[in-house]
Amino acid sequence: MEHQKNSDNKEVKDNNTVSVSAGDGKAVEMKTSEVKSGRDGREYRGGHDNRGRDRDRERDDEYVEKLVTLNRTAKVVKGGRRFSFAALTVVGDKKGHVGYGFGKANDVTEAIKKSIDRAKRNLIVMPVKNGTIPHEMVGKYKSSSVLVKPACPGTGIIAGGAVRAIMDAAGATDIISKSLGSSSSVNVVRATFNAIGHLMNAKTVAQNRGKTLDELWG
Repeated sequence: MEHQKNSDNKEVKDNNTVSVSAGDGKAVEMKTSEVKSGRDGREYRGGHDNRGRDRDRERDDEYVEKLVTLNRTAKVVKGGRRFSFAALTVVGDKKGHVGYGFGKANDVTEAIKKSIDRAKRNLIVMPVKNGTIPHEMVGKYKSSSVLVKPACPGTGIIAGGAVRAIMDAAGATDIISKSLGSSSSVNVVRATFNAIGHLMNAKTVAQNRGKTLDELWG
């Protein structure tokens, strides 16, 4: 059978077999279906393309996850200290659904994972209209109080770290807030969710004022 050589120095024996030069000068016979060319011109064998692994690892998650605080505690035991971690996270879909979760574990990643799972199970609805809330509200939890007020378009989120994470995850773009009392992150988050839980939607506010939605929001 007559042998032919192509431009890549591969010796083609027939339609199904090709001889590829190895690194030590030897020729290896392979099937044409097993020989592929990469972007750099090098050849590799096999039917799997490693370039697709990164795409497979990407998660198509619709939720926005924000870490509010991460605390580390140490317990002194015989032989040293034992560390544990507590994570507080906020999860939202930027469409009015938001929740928070608190998780503890001996590992940082496990604590964050627990808090995210609990946050996704405790989602509540936050009424958002034109990027802001319908009316002013004060939320309280123990010694913490949080004031949230609607704002005109272009104001942005004027809030501290914990309240900003909640509003951003919920999809609000124009909010004015003020944290009153205790500045503990856990208490501030719970006070903010207390305020969100008492918010009325835009339709209810318009009915109470005897106006339509267009008259109320312009």
